[in-house]
Amino acid sequence: MAEKTATSVSHVDETDHPNVEIKGGVGDTALAVATSLQKPSLWSKSMLKLYCCIAVAMLNSCINGYDGSLMGSINSYAQYRDYFGFDPNNGTPSTGIVYAIYTIGNIVGSFVAGPATDFKGRRVGMALGSLFIIIGTIVQATCHNIGGFMGGRFILGFGVAISATAGPAYVSEMAHPAYRGAMTGLYNVLWFGGGIPGTFIPWRTSQIEGTMSWRIPIWLQMVFSGLVLIFVPFVAESPRWLISQDKHDAALQVLADYHGDGDRNAPIVQLEYREMIEDISQTGSDKRWWDYRELFNTREVRYRSMLVIIMALFGQWTGNGPVSYYYPQMLRGAGITDNNTQLMLQGVQNVVSFLGAVSGALITDKMGRRTQLLVSTSIVVVLFAIVTALNATNVVDGPDGTPIAKSAVAARAQIAMIYLFGFVYSAGWTPNQAMYPVECLRYESRAKGMGMNNFFVNIASFYNTFVTGIAFTQAGWKYYFLFIFWDTMEVIVIYFLFVETSKRTLEELTAIFQQKNPVKASLKKQDLTEIEEMK
Repeated sequence: MAEKTATSVSHVDETDHPNVEIKGGVGDTALAVATSLQKPSLWSKSMLKLYCCIAVAMLNSCINGYDGSLMGSINSYAQYRDYFGFDPNNGTPSTGIVYAIYTIGNIVGSFVAGPATDFKGRRVGMALGSLFIIIGTIVQATCHNIGGFMGGRFILGFGVAISATAGPAYVSEMAHPAYRGAMTGLYNVLWFGGGIPGTFIPWRTSQIEGTMSWRIPIWLQMVFSGLVLIFVPFVAESPRWLISQDKHDAALQVLADYHGDGDRNAPIVQLEYREMIEDISQTGSDKRWWDYRELFNTREVRYRSMLVIIMALFGQWTGNGPVSYYYPQMLRGAGITDNNTQLMLQGVQNVVSFLGAVSGALITDKMGRRTQLLVSTSIVVVLFAIVTALNATNVVDGPDGTPIAKSAVAARAQIAMIYLFGFVYSAGWTPNQAMYPVECLRYESRAKGMGMNNFFVNIASFYNTFVTGIAFTQAGWKYYFLFIFWDTMEVIVIYFLFVETSKRTLEELTAIFQQKNPVKASLKKQDLTEIEEMK
């Protein structure tokens, strides 16, 4: 595979932009120069077409969000528990297997997701994932026993692994480089596009008698995947995938149509096209479904893979789940005992987190990925310390041994901290969870690398599902101390190891990761004084 060297791109039509030579390197100004020569408009015809393509891919994130909120809601239904014979007092050992089988399906699907996304393109990968999700939904919604329900959950998880790999890969590869941060960051933000209805729909259907109370929201699980399946044939294929298949003319046309207002000679189009040709191998491991060596065979790609794995684990273990472990007790302590009201407040919590995630996606290019994660995680450490103190003083054992809140005022304060935590965590981590791993990976290993990312996300999630409940049972609120120390460690790791990926094209990042100190190279200020001279 050819390594990328300093890029020299000359605009073909010099009558429009005379004396233009766009050069790239470690302190890349190439993207800044190209966008300066032809400033992209957010509302041009080509950008509006691009938004439509990206919107279809973002539905894959909605799929994940809907299921993530749905099962947490219907698990509290008496209708659901009675039908499958779950013991409400048994907790995780009886219901946890339903969560676990979905995670197992996701883990198995992670090994198929990369090859499925590489084989016939990102569009086919999204369609294939959606097809499995629809099949899994039908099996779940029509089942009459727990075995059938779990079979549907496995198929669903398998499909989600493919869609969660193909979706973000497509968005990052199709996004305009000047706005890649916002566009790709919004991908994971759309988790709440499914998560919010996944909370509010069960809130309403919980009042229905019989099995339709939980079958209806499960049937609706196929809405987002159905939309992907319908519209994905009409979106453009990733130009990077086309380059990898030696379809250069088609790739150039896609870049012109979606990034250059139809002009093949636009500076940004020429920059991207030349960099893709130089950086993307036509004989890379993406052509061999079994070959994962390019995730580990050089120092450069090992560093990239390390960041992908760290991001997967940190995103799940920063404490977004455990922080609300005592949430039901706090609601009861604040006098909120009605199950319907509790479901409604859970929906409001999702809305607050969604607002934080949108805010984070919109500022990520200006703030930078590193700074965004550092600031968010540092604040999370402080919030965890406050939550720990509130739990230490307010959570006591009731007459039957279950935790209760002794002060309504302190309970309300903790509820407020949980909402604030959700906003801060979502502002820093939600936009970056899909975006940062995608940016860290080379094209040849991007799909398989995102499959690897999905694998470790689910390993971490599996731990959260089974270990967190046991740990809280044994250690109580003291378990929060672990997260204070863990998140402090995260801040240190991010500071010393995380590369800044903003303000460069995906191909320009190769020069950064090839440096002896990638972090230092990524923080090197870009010299933009030449831009005015080059206009």
